[in-house]
Amino acid sequence: MATNGQKDSDRETTTDRFAAKAHETVDSIAERAQRAERDVRGAAARTAEQARDFQEQATERAEQTIRRAGSYVENNPLAFAGVAFVAGVLLSTLLRR
Repeated sequence: MATNGQKDSDRETTTDRFAAKAHETVDSIAERAQRAERDVRGAAARTAEQARDFQEQATERAEQTIRRAGSYVENNPLAFAGVAFVAGVLLSTLLRR
């Protein structure tokens, strides 16, 4: 038959085992969370870089289009005036209805 001292010792041993297992579990979860955070931060940094690249490309394309339109207007002023006139007539006709 176990004595009172032995029961207390068994409880402490069981408690120590549970505490150690709990610490291991918490440490494991913390490591996984750190890895996940690193992965998410890396993905966010890559996405931000891609967004900056896309913005630069879109800005360059818009500037090229504006330069081409300006060049077309300079080289073909009568054609541009004709297109503008026709667009104005169509717009006024649509707005009257």
